[in-house]
Amino acid sequence: MTDSLPPAPKPLKRVCVFCGANPGNNPAYAAAARQMGEAIAQRGLGLVYGGGHVGLMGIVADAAMKAGAEVIGIIPEVLMNREVGHGAITELHVVGTMHERKKMMADLSDGFIVMPGGVGTLEEAVEAFTWTQLGIHDKGLVFLDVEGYWQGMASLFDHMVSNGFVKPEQRPIAQFVAEPAAALDALSTFEAPLAKSWASPAQR
Repeated sequence: MTDSLPPAPKPLKRVCVFCGANPGNNPAYAAAARQMGEAIAQRGLGLVYGGGHVGLMGIVADAAMKAGAEVIGIIPEVLMNREVGHGAITELHVVGTMHERKKMMADLSDGFIVMPGGVGTLEEAVEAFTWTQLGIHDKGLVFLDVEGYWQGMASLFDHMVSNGFVKPEQRPIAQFVAEPAAALDALSTFEAPLAKSWASPAQR
């Protein structure tokens, strides 16, 4: 009798990119967004994102479109004017709520990349981590750590592990890399850990 091999990682078809509706004040963020869009296209992948035409969102979408990728945007009605819904992408879906936006982004993609951004970007990323942690989906999450932007987040996740709120085997759900190509490599080889009970032995 031979041991069964672990299941092979699912091939990537579309990648969801979370990123800011502002460009930030460091030109490196915009440069990384352009490189991210180009890298997605070069690998024959599709881009799923928040549907805006402004900030890093617009930059990554424009770069992916220009390089020949399928680009799907999802934007709630309340943000159509504020984030300026992108009118020159493959598909733009206008949904009713932020919850619908996040669910559709997750449903249409095979993994998540987090560019620099603000509270909204962070909220999207943490929810994606939680859904993998709980076994709701099995998709990887990679922070594109442009010039150390996400190092505080990496330290916070480590702090959660050391204090018993995140299991050590679940910490690798969130990976941190410096280059777009490395982010796609990390997603393509991601294997989700088994979801386990949160109760400690003393509570069971």
